[in-house]
Amino acid sequence: MDREKFQKIVFSLVEKEFFSKSRIAVEKNRPLPSVPVLKSIVEELRSILFPGYFGPCYVDEKTKAYYLGSSLDKVYRALKEQILCGACFVCAEKKENCGQCEQDAELIAQKFLESLPTIRELLVSDVMAAYVGDPAAKTPGEAIFCYPSVRALTNYRLAHTLHKLGVKIIPRIITEMAHSETGIDIHPGAEIGKSFFIDHGTGTVIGETCIIGNNVRIYQGVTLGAKSFPKDEKNMLVKGLPRHPIVEDEVIIYAGATILGRVTIGRGSIIGGNVWITHDVAPGTVVRQAKRENYKLINGEEK
Repeated sequence: MDREKFQKIVFSLVEKEFFSKSRIAVEKNRPLPSVPVLKSIVEELRSILFPGYFGPCYVDEKTKAYYLGSSLDKVYRALKEQILCGACFVCAEKKENCGQCEQDAELIAQKFLESLPTIRELLVSDVMAAYVGDPAAKTPGEAIFCYPSVRALTNYRLAHTLHKLGVKIIPRIITEMAHSETGIDIHPGAEIGKSFFIDHGTGTVIGETCIIGNNVRIYQGVTLGAKSFPKDEKNMLVKGLPRHPIVEDEVIIYAGATILGRVTIGRGSIIGGNVWITHDVAPGTVVRQAKRENYKLINGEEK
């Protein structure tokens, strides 16, 4: 290629950056969070939570403590650096001393590691929900190895813990990794109880402000989404409002169901496939088909 033309392309790309890093990240020469590094952290954590299933297959009782200790140290060192990168990425203030952010990153990484036993307990309940809830699962180990639900929930439960600790951007990156791998889209801000199972899973969407109870089972293509998006005086979407469903304990939602808005699906209800729900459902209700509603458009409005 002609050198002059090549240089022209380079200069045109350098000249204008449409989505620049935050000022503090530029001035302190901080890198952006690294997706490859975060991916390696998540895979290391997966092998810590399910030793022998992921990571080295030769981990046994004699070597487990050594392996877990080494892996935890590796995760701690990498994670605190990524947490700091995430904080710098969203920081808009010019700070002469970023020492406090560095201390915060270390503390958050430590608290995250302390939460791993609780995360593992929740994941064990998710694995058993998959095993008990699916007659095709021959052993719990099969669910760990093969089920996209377990993989997506592992990412989600790690990301949700980081989200609660106030970590910026990284939780969303972690859940989007699972989204691209499994087709299951769970926002890290969602609250999900124990023993949760997503059968098959592809196309499932769980929004940011969803609250899901214990022993809930849903199938592929289920959407727990928002019905409307209010805007502020500048015509910008208002962020953070509770706008997604609440699903109480012991609910089953079958494939293709769409549940929108801050509605409550009562305890023990069964929602049939391919229904559209925008109203509360009383506890113990079986919804086989949404109520039929006919509208006429008159001058662009529903009548």
